[in-house]
Amino acid sequence: SVSLTVDDGAFISLLGASGCGKSTLLKTIAGIIAPSKGSVFLNGVCADHLPPHKRGTVIVFQDLRLFPHMTVAENIAFPMKMRGAAREEYVRTTTELLEKVQLQGFERRRVREMSGGQLQRVALARALAANPNVLLLDEPFSSLDENLRQDMRQLVQRLQKDYKITTILVTHDRQEALSMSDKIALMMDGRILQYDTPENIYNMPVSRAVADFFESAPYIEGVVRDGIFKCEIAEFVVDKPDGIYQAVLRSGAIYIDEKGPIRDFYVSEIQYRGEDYKITLKEESSNLQLETYISSPCQFNVGDMVCIGLNVSRVLLFSSN
Repeated sequence: SVSLTVDDGAFISLLGASGCGKSTLLKTIAGIIAPSKGSVFLNGVCADHLPPHKRGTVIVFQDLRLFPHMTVAENIAFPMKMRGAAREEYVRTTTELLEKVQLQGFERRRVREMSGGQLQRVALARALAANPNVLLLDEPFSSLDENLRQDMRQLVQRLQKDYKITTILVTHDRQEALSMSDKIALMMDGRILQYDTPENIYNMPVSRAVADFFESAPYIEGVVRDGIFKCEIAEFVVDKPDGIYQAVLRSGAIYIDEKGPIRDFYVSEIQYRGEDYKITLKEESSNLQLETYISSPCQFNVGDMVCIGLNVSRVLLFSSN
């Protein structure tokens, strides 16, 4: 079951891996799929009895579903013509929307003659032409390369603020959700694990499953006794009840320091990533493996012995129970 409340004018992301139920939830809101139980409320009114075209929602699918036999202007004007708008109105609105999505001069272009990024803009303009109360976006950027994705994210954010339209985005892209959203609903197996602001869901995940989705990080098991967490490499003060915990070591938790208190680690792998180096560290006496990142230039070699320190502000503790 899913329970979700979206504030008017908010930008919400439904985030999760493929098959977790994001698109199903979006289609349920749109009225394309009927809920097996429960209800959908729009503006405080139960919408279960309303067909999709009377809900005040419009959905932009991953495949866009534009009309290939129509021009750009005809595609954008279509929803206005369907509701009986006068020609003067839909011509004026189409011209305004083409300017908003930066496609002036493309009115007579056939959509089959346009690039992927241009088609995305036409689909957005057509969605806005329907004058919806809620804009639903079902992974519309997934087929674009990274540069075009970034351009489209910025365009969607600008349009959402200009029109003050409630927007729900389905995405599997963590950075996309974090950078665009007022709130994120992280979904897994048809359930919402956490619904919170980007800052809270990243910095204060409610479970290890939520933390792992945003960053795959090593962890060490340890014990809390009398407000002190102890594990095989460190101990520090925590505000946790006694018990067994998993310490998730996020990026920045481990750092190399020649005067660091933690010894007996060696460099097992060095990976250049452009903006920095990923250094994999292993302990000589066990199979414990940690990771850290350093900026260029890299002064270490595989096999070097190093001392490390622990930044406890980058450590997340989750009960093993």
